[in-house]
Amino acid sequence: MKITVNGLPATADARPDDAAVDVLRDGLGLTGAKAACRTGVCGACTVLVDGVPQASCLLPSTALEDREITTAEGLDHPVQRALAVHDGLQCGYCTPGFAVEGAAFVDAWRAEHGDVAPPRERIAAALAGHLCRCGAYEGIHAAIAAACRGEHDDAEGTPARVEAMDKVAGRARYTTDVRLEGQLEGVIIRSARAHARVTSVRVDAAHVVDLLPPDRTVRYAGQPVAAVAAPTRREALAIAEAAEIGYDPMPAAFDDAPDAPPVYDEAAKKHVPSSSEGVNLPGGWDGNVRGPFTRASWRGRTAVKRIEAARRDAAPDLVTGTFTTAVQVHTPLEPHACVARWDDAGDLHLHLSTQTVGLVAEQAAKRWNLPAGRVHIVTDHVGGGFGAKSGIGTETIAAVELARACGAPVRVVFSRAEELTDAGNRPGTRTTIELLTDDRGDLAALTMDVHGRGGVAIGSAVALMARLVYGTAPRRLRDYDVVTNEPPGTPFRGPGAPPMLWALEQAVDEAAHRRGEDPIALRRRWDGNRKRHALYDLAMTLPEWTARPRTGSQTGRFRRGVGVAAANWPYMLDPATEVELRVEGDVVVARTTTQDIGTGIRTVITGVVCEELGLPAERVRVEIGRTGTVHGPPSIGSRTTASVAPAARDAARRLRTLGVTDGATVVGGRRRDRRGYVTPFPVGGMAIGRGFSGSVHVTEVEVDTRLGVVRPLRVWAGIAVGHVYAERLARSQCEGGVVQGIGYALYEERLVDPVTGTVLTANLDDYRIPGIGDTPEITVHFHRDGWDHVNGHGVGVGEISTVGVAASVGNAVHNATGWRPHDLPIRPDRLLEGIAR
Repeated sequence: MKITVNGLPATADARPDDAAVDVLRDGLGLTGAKAACRTGVCGACTVLVDGVPQASCLLPSTALEDREITTAEGLDHPVQRALAVHDGLQCGYCTPGFAVEGAAFVDAWRAEHGDVAPPRERIAAALAGHLCRCGAYEGIHAAIAAACRGEHDDAEGTPARVEAMDKVAGRARYTTDVRLEGQLEGVIIRSARAHARVTSVRVDAAHVVDLLPPDRTVRYAGQPVAAVAAPTRREALAIAEAAEIGYDPMPAAFDDAPDAPPVYDEAAKKHVPSSSEGVNLPGGWDGNVRGPFTRASWRGRTAVKRIEAARRDAAPDLVTGTFTTAVQVHTPLEPHACVARWDDAGDLHLHLSTQTVGLVAEQAAKRWNLPAGRVHIVTDHVGGGFGAKSGIGTETIAAVELARACGAPVRVVFSRAEELTDAGNRPGTRTTIELLTDDRGDLAALTMDVHGRGGVAIGSAVALMARLVYGTAPRRLRDYDVVTNEPPGTPFRGPGAPPMLWALEQAVDEAAHRRGEDPIALRRRWDGNRKRHALYDLAMTLPEWTARPRTGSQTGRFRRGVGVAAANWPYMLDPATEVELRVEGDVVVARTTTQDIGTGIRTVITGVVCEELGLPAERVRVEIGRTGTVHGPPSIGSRTTASVAPAARDAARRLRTLGVTDGATVVGGRRRDRRGYVTPFPVGGMAIGRGFSGSVHVTEVEVDTRLGVVRPLRVWAGIAVGHVYAERLARSQCEGGVVQGIGYALYEERLVDPVTGTVLTANLDDYRIPGIGDTPEITVHFHRDGWDHVNGHGVGVGEISTVGVAASVGNAVHNATGWRPHDLPIRPDRLLEGIAR
């Protein structure tokens, strides 16, 4: 096949039914077009075909013949510079697709309208076929508008991230882009049954890797059974599809009914996976229900006594309710992926999409009985994670074992269906809450019972989070796990906090409503966090808040509502973090074993080193995402910047003292004093710091009472995290947090067949994440005081920016309609039924 790609003639071997994206990637080695969804939904694979944007995952290879193809690598367009300058990206996996589509739109718009910015709605419509799971839509809006105004025609402006131009041009290398000499493609064979003992596995392949647990029992549909490899993914899939698996069926549990069949026997209960940060709270078992964990309670008997008395008296100040949240799936656009290779010396080499390079190296050395120095990991860029890419996963185990069995490198990449089934999810919850105020309107008692639904995993720690908010009023808090034959939950951005706040902040809002009190003023009175007080004071002066309608007062089809929610998140760090600086010629090279998942840690390190040494950015090079250097933190728990930036500053000051001369090397970090944190935590060297980051979200929505659609209009995000190292990047993180919170509130819901246990929402058509048209106007305000005791004077923004958003949306819907939503997502059918009542 002869085609022209990026202005150059090319020849590719392709079958007629090969997808164009595979011809470009595997046949020609172009990686800008990403095969993220393969259903034409996400836009990551977009290319220009004779100048027209096309989803190359839906194009057959024959559609490329004798056509002019332009990928992000060959674009060189002002819109790419605009995306880099306005930070219209985070992890960058979707960015080449946005750049290609954006270039076509900008050229057409300027040809028709001249150098003027389009309306926000017009930009959203033009990019409606593209998804960014990081939620970088505000930067994308700004970039497209600026490019339409001609602001980046002459390459002016400084990119917000040091790697931005590599990402917008498709040059950034992700694990899914790795192709080694002699590389084979691995595919995982998965269970079609929700609960069964596997009696046999027949596969027509020379090398088959067993992935079953020791008891040979599968406990959810989609659980890995085995893995095979072949020269191409097509061949490997054919082998996997022809596999014959013998099952001895067992009854499955899909709810917490008392007579539900057991998911685990007594022996298997000792090896239950965790849906939390690796620590399962203690508790006994009653059938498939584990718990309760009650140790987070404070004067629990007093709380129960007060609430029981209020219930007997039918006290109007007692707020009760049951609130639910659906299972939310991480679904980063770069799927889980690993390329494994064993070298002749017996060393293990991994290219891996992970948030935890150092932790994976430790786990791999232990699992495969290797010295630590013989595990080598490369993670140049990670296409999103949100908590799902921590530690060794199935993709790594399968790739490593297949590589050893086959004697060749093996790549394993999850399909989108696998990603939405067995790559992680935020467990669903059912929360029963009782909240009592006293005669003065103060919080008198709180009880919260939470049943977390993490499939075959345990670790629900939702009610526990309610111990950390609104003072020291008596409270009884109980956490339960409901174990079912469904895929396991895993930590998801702010584990436990969003479902807890969904219930608590609705109840707090209801308490304010019944008292006729300003909901922000009531929160401020209950809340002892001084940093959040400053946010409350600002929030109460916002025009959208002061002009909000009286709850339930509106009539007509479209009704406007404004809601508020407060949140906090523990300050976390890795006190063992180090950064090495070495002078190589006239360049300072910074190294540490951390990774960038879109948060911009390369840019943070560069900024700190430049500031301390007085160097321009081009004289600093940051090398991360690899083993073989000093310890760096995992990118989970909002701890990366809070750990790495102070270590980089310490190293830079040491280098300044030593002198920036060729060959000079220093290591900074590894704080040995305990100032700023209170206790180590047994996961990845994490420590819990003194103090909590805080947020207040004020959200304005429009509710269509005919169609049941909730449209977010504006969000004000007040964020109290102290010093901000890279403001534009921090704003982008917070904006993305808002977008993900809106997805949790309105759209995201994993559905499972109640008979077979098969995940039904197995593509991005059925599992909806927010698009650019769903994004409200977002204003981020940083409160920077109150963190003087912390090394670096600042903490992370990743969790605190998102955990309270869904609750603010729910309160806004109540303000608009007078109906209080209890279940997430707030689907149209639920809303219409609710307001009809």
